[in-house]
Amino acid sequence: MRRETQAEWTKLRTVPGPGWLLAGVVVLTVALSAVASAAVTCASPGCGHDAARLSLLGVQLGQAMVALLAVLAVCGEYSTGLIRTSLTAMPRRTTALAAKAAVLTGLSLVAGTVAVLGSVLAGRLLLPGSGFTPAHGYPPLSLADGPTLRAAAGSVLYLALIALLSLGVATAVRDSAAATGAVLGLLYLFPIAIRMVSDEETQRLLWQLSPTNAGLAIQATTDAAVLPLSPWEGLGVLTAWTAAALLIGGLLLRRRDA
Repeated sequence: MRRETQAEWTKLRTVPGPGWLLAGVVVLTVALSAVASAAVTCASPGCGHDAARLSLLGVQLGQAMVALLAVLAVCGEYSTGLIRTSLTAMPRRTTALAAKAAVLTGLSLVAGTVAVLGSVLAGRLLLPGSGFTPAHGYPPLSLADGPTLRAAAGSVLYLALIALLSLGVATAVRDSAAATGAVLGLLYLFPIAIRMVSDEETQRLLWQLSPTNAGLAIQATTDAAVLPLSPWEGLGVLTAWTAAALLIGGLLLRRRDA
């Protein structure tokens, strides 16, 4: 496993794309979070906004970057034919996939931690200017606050799980365009489609099954009780999606020719 992990790390760090995507995770996440923190206002006490979740809004954009990183890590080898060399050098395909997952998880956790910390800092600095003040019932954001810490740490885990989910899909699909479309459709189009369902019970069920909606419940700090799933239950749904994608991807990797 150590040799395979070193090989995957070497492959990722010697091509330019992953570095830009990891930088994009940080920049886009912090930028959108800062814009949201500055744009949304709380004009009176009890305005109903979740300040912590608002400051972490950029995660919804940063997730696209970790998804693309996973797709690049897999499909880039298929498009260039390097996959044949990789599987010749590392014939244990499941181990090779596990090594790729380990490297991708580590990079996603590092980039996600920097992005989330930057977002919380941006919220702490900008939200008071938008009316989120102690007088309106909003103390400054702090990781010393339990729910805020859970939302921040959970957001980092969310990004890592999205990366692994995308890795599983890309391994199963193998084509860059198809894998990108499938992953981004699952992350962005599925939640939009749920809103178009008129039946409330069906909409609630689909919300609970959506990896994005369920996973992002981990960010809720003030309205968690009214969500269809609790924060950790929601992250559990995303974990189940991720495990299923990796299982299917791993099985197909073992059974198909390169």
